[in-house]
Amino acid sequence: MKQFWKVAVGLIIISSELEAYESIFEKTTVGTVKVITIPERLALEAQSNRTYFEADNGLFRKLYSYISNNGISMTTPVEAEIKPSIMRFFVGEKDKGKPIRSTSAVEVKKLSPRVVVAIGIRGSYSEDRFRKNEKKLLSWIAKNEKYEASGNSYAVYWNGPLMPGFLKRSEVHMPIRKKSRKTETKNIGKSK
Repeated sequence: MKQFWKVAVGLIIISSELEAYESIFEKTTVGTVKVITIPERLALEAQSNRTYFEADNGLFRKLYSYISNNGISMTTPVEAEIKPSIMRFFVGEKDKGKPIRSTSAVEVKKLSPRVVVAIGIRGSYSEDRFRKNEKKLLSWIAKNEKYEASGNSYAVYWNGPLMPGFLKRSEVHMPIRKKSRKTETKNIGKSK
């Protein structure tokens, strides 16, 4: 009977995590590295001077409180810059007409489209998992002379805190741009 209740509670947690949230873009398949364009989006940002992994869900709580108090639906994914710590929720299409204003805890920002190289990840959200996959992206960039990094890597989280760690999905994104002809010529000259 105990086993039945454990399974039942697990299914309730999982089903609550599978609620239909509006997605701002599609998930990257686990283990796949690919170039994607993130569309323009309206972001809600909370910041901390600590690193993201030291912030202990404080940023999530600020943002969740903001959307709850303003009747804004949760969307997926959320983004997290590591240092300084910045977490972003995004405003979905149906809520863009609502009066959304910055507060002392949450800043509202319109973000331009960006091109990133992304890697899909399964497992709990940890700094170690983030750093290992960040290294994979850096290696990919080093092997693909067509691109160069144009910003710092950041985490992309698809599941909330109640999802069991082994089922969680995330990504690491690194902004990139195509190298200019001038940069490519310099790199070719250096390798001789």
